[in-house]
Amino acid sequence: MPRHVRPIALALLLAATPALAQNAATATPIAPAAGASIERLDPAFDALVPRDAKVEQLAQGFDWTEGPVWRKSGGYLLFSDIPKNTVYRWKEGEGLSIFLRPAGYAMGTNPPGRELGSNGLTFDAKGQLVVADHGNRGISRWNDSLFTRTVVVDRFEGKRFNSPNDLVWAPNGDLYFTDPSYGLRGLNDDPSKELPFNGVFRLSASGQLSVVTRDLTFPNGVGLSPDGRTLYIGTSDSKNPYITAFTIAADGSIGAGRTFYDARARVAQGLKGGLDGLKVDAKGNIFTTGPGGILVLSPTGKHLGTINPGDVVANCAFGDDGSTLYMTVNHQLMRVRTSTKGQGF
Repeated sequence: MPRHVRPIALALLLAATPALAQNAATATPIAPAAGASIERLDPAFDALVPRDAKVEQLAQGFDWTEGPVWRKSGGYLLFSDIPKNTVYRWKEGEGLSIFLRPAGYAMGTNPPGRELGSNGLTFDAKGQLVVADHGNRGISRWNDSLFTRTVVVDRFEGKRFNSPNDLVWAPNGDLYFTDPSYGLRGLNDDPSKELPFNGVFRLSASGQLSVVTRDLTFPNGVGLSPDGRTLYIGTSDSKNPYITAFTIAADGSIGAGRTFYDARARVAQGLKGGLDGLKVDAKGNIFTTGPGGILVLSPTGKHLGTINPGDVVANCAFGDDGSTLYMTVNHQLMRVRTSTKGQGF
């Protein structure tokens, strides 16, 4: 176990009780989402999203949905509602339930900000839930049978992270994650901010923590090419709306970043949304949130088409047999069928 990992106790619930179930979040009848559309800009898009694909609404009534991940062993989706400090579970035929609450900050009376819950979610090689623990300013691993949370890492060179946002595993077991300051009340000017930058980090399989870059203003979404040789980082800053690509060498070292996609033209059009979460399919195409919905980019960065669910999209994840894209859309959960599949299916 790496030296960064330390267990702590936490009282949590993995299923809804009557007291916890008193909230506005509800599953909806699966039906086409009002106001949704799909824009086709290149013939290559038809090989990724079928012509008859429809954006469907699955649930609504959340504060701000984020971090979806598909659990293959259970056949269900998990996703965060950050302000409500909750991880929800959605399964077709069963609907919506509370999987975990509190999902983030739970001990003490001085939280770092208003967004106390978890953000990005993923599973490690053993099937344990690993989260960007937004409210606790770290990366945590959950054990759903022992009712415990383990802090994987929460400091760099003795200084607390800002508020880890999203994360992705490399094929060799390295973990990459972004750490903007969105979880702090005053963002970059918050007095509790200890790091002088908003960074992207790599935690190697052997437990060594290093900085990938400290040059991006608000690094957010993170993904890897299928061969694990290219790291993609989306910057959710309307003044710097870029996806940056970094080449990963065989020894794990990272080269200089290059602009992979520039969203300034879409920002100038006044389209809703930013470069938040992103996922890479098995063929290397990038499905990224952005101004106007989910932008589908080729492995060379060409914009092939847009999935517009009708509201701001925070993140997305492939699920089912790999050919369904689930989307956390502001106060809602949605999905769309695809012809391509996500990595790992």
